[in-house]
Amino acid sequence: MHAIQERLLAQVDRDPALGQKSLRQIGKNIGEDSAQKIKHHLTQLEKRGLIAVDRKSGVIRRIKSGKISPASGIIAIPVLGYANCGEAAVVAEERPEEFLRVSSRLLPKTKKIFAVRAIGNSLNRAQIGKGRKSIEEGDYVIVDYDNRNPKDGEYVLSIIGGLANLKKFQFDRKNNQVVLSSESTHHHNPIFIHPEDDYLVGGTIVAVLKAGNSSRA
Repeated sequence: MHAIQERLLAQVDRDPALGQKSLRQIGKNIGEDSAQKIKHHLTQLEKRGLIAVDRKSGVIRRIKSGKISPASGIIAIPVLGYANCGEAAVVAEERPEEFLRVSSRLLPKTKKIFAVRAIGNSLNRAQIGKGRKSIEEGDYVIVDYDNRNPKDGEYVLSIIGGLANLKKFQFDRKNNQVVLSSESTHHHNPIFIHPEDDYLVGGTIVAVLKAGNSSRA
């Protein structure tokens, strides 16, 4: 996240009436002279779902996980970065980069969920959730944080040495190892994990939100 955006978020937390001030006043509070930069970064924060701006009252508030309003049925889901559908090569972050606004009708009934963006194609033949959806590059993958004890055959977000990975889970009791495999139109070797390795399950994949032609850019 850009340093100006981080300072703006901190200012929002301190001053809910921030939107009543001029762009120059806001900039002065965070040590930035350019009103255009303040406008740009506030717009970016709003687009990413990190803030909500009430233009009538001038109130700017930080978006948090959970229902945005009980009547709408729209839920704010934190996006915690990217995860590979291949080798574990992307660092797992716990700080939301943005929030998705999603109808509760599109989600399973579970309390603690978050999303990651998929990179790679190793699960492009998976069948996940009620819609039996695959995971393709750029899709939003919804993870149930409460379910970190997956059954064989479930799809999981794994954290391997601090890096995030999406795979199909199996515990091989005979050989005392976790096997993380792919379901893909391309060949991907499985990943073998010993119980004492730097490895944990970050949650079970419960849904996929297709991003169309979206890309990592």
